[in-house]
Amino acid sequence: MAKAIGIGGVFFKCADKKELEAWYGEHLGFEFDDYGSVGFDVSHLPETAFCVWGPFDDSTAYFDPSGKPFMVNLVVDDLDGALRQVEEGGAKVVGEIEEYDYGRFGWFIDPAGTKIELWQPAAAEPEGA
Repeated sequence: MAKAIGIGGVFFKCADKKELEAWYGEHLGFEFDDYGSVGFDVSHLPETAFCVWGPFDDSTAYFDPSGKPFMVNLVVDDLDGALRQVEEGGAKVVGEIEEYDYGRFGWFIDPAGTKIELWQPAAAEPEGA
């Protein structure tokens, strides 16, 4: 049986593509290619990072206050710094930072009205710990 082995991209519509590209470039360091995409090299991710595909019930409030039926999760290297940067860029930070054994999470609403979840994975356990 053939099976999926990862997420190859997140694609969505927005009202002003160039404006949103510029905003993400300025506030989260996105570097867009000639196709208007950002490729994330998995070798730059912490070894504790992973990718999730997770459907939610129609009735979920997890994506609130965005009215969109999806949310994007971005891995970041500094959650506090990233939240500060996006807020300085005009995004609305929503909710409180949550901490788990696998990392810290924070959320914001981007200029296109999409809820974005930021995840800073927990540090790897030292060898032999």
